[in-house]
Amino acid sequence: MKQIKVGVVGCGYWGPNLVRNFRSLPECNLKMMCDLSQERLKHLSALYPEVKGERNYDHMLNGVGIDAVVIATSVKLHYSMAKASLLAGKHTLIEKPMAASSAQCAELVDIAKKQGLVLMIGHTFLYSPAVRKIKEIIDRGDLGDIRYICARRLNLGLFQKDINVAWDLAPHDISIILHLLEEQPYSVNCRGSAHVTPGVEDVTSMSLSFHKDRSAIIHSSWLDPRKVREMTIVGSKRMIVYDDVAQQEKIRIFDARVERPPHYDTFAEFHYAYHYGDTYAPYLKQEEPLKTECQHFLDCISHGKTPLTNGEKGLELVRILEASSASLKLGGSPVELAPQPPPQLIPTDGLPQPKARNNKQKNSKWPDPATSPQPARVIL
Repeated sequence: MKQIKVGVVGCGYWGPNLVRNFRSLPECNLKMMCDLSQERLKHLSALYPEVKGERNYDHMLNGVGIDAVVIATSVKLHYSMAKASLLAGKHTLIEKPMAASSAQCAELVDIAKKQGLVLMIGHTFLYSPAVRKIKEIIDRGDLGDIRYICARRLNLGLFQKDINVAWDLAPHDISIILHLLEEQPYSVNCRGSAHVTPGVEDVTSMSLSFHKDRSAIIHSSWLDPRKVREMTIVGSKRMIVYDDVAQQEKIRIFDARVERPPHYDTFAEFHYAYHYGDTYAPYLKQEEPLKTECQHFLDCISHGKTPLTNGEKGLELVRILEASSASLKLGGSPVELAPQPPPQLIPTDGLPQPKARNNKQKNSKWPDPATSPQPARVIL
């Protein structure tokens, strides 16, 4: 069996987990780990002495004959490092979010296609047994029609300086929601506050609107005393509560619903019917999601498959994050997402300009709520 030679760049918070998992896979030959910090490299080299440490990213790309690069750096470096990796002919896995703008994401997707390379994004929760089981239950129709999803991802820290809490924590929940509903939202609202670092929101509430009157609410916070990782999926027949922090019974299915009477002649005959049935927890196989993700990356390289979390998925998610940032600047006004055209090479010297409703707004990046008597409506 031919092993795939892999290098990991970024050995701070998340990188060591990637190093550990890739090193454990028989199909992988982890050749190098790269970081600017000599102290971090020294620590990891003590744990994995057979893996070479390197501070020069260019040398990692061109000097050791690796086949694939895994990028776990800060978001602002994702685009430049991924572009260099793809142009060097390396299959590339990028941690979430894919890049700092949809324009950058679109260019990376285009380069990967032209180079015939695997481009995968680290939406790790889609590889968890819990989310895979929820998807299976929904696809079977056990929940009926999905009505709404409510997600909470809260903890104390870890504070970031270059991105707000929505860009840091919400990608996990957005990726799960898009995966379960198999649909992009047509509108995004987001409100938040920056309590600790000026200009960097540490608490946000995001609302995604979908067709068929479906919606999702995502509450993200770096300012909460408890670690909360919870999602509620409400269907017309049953409901699911997914608690990723729970040691056991991460998924609980509630046979609960409310039914409107099909017909009635008088108001006195009108009564909602509330159904309370059993609650049960399905069996979940114990697997580390990150290890499954790393294995999937290697399988896609070996067999020429398209990843579950490919570059297009990363682009879709970043478009939603951009819309959330625009909505924050507008005080929570809705930002509409235009249908996404096929990916193409796009200049990366700035964000795409939103379409305006009238000629007065065509030359401005966002409508100015201070000068507009009506609620702002932006289309990305």
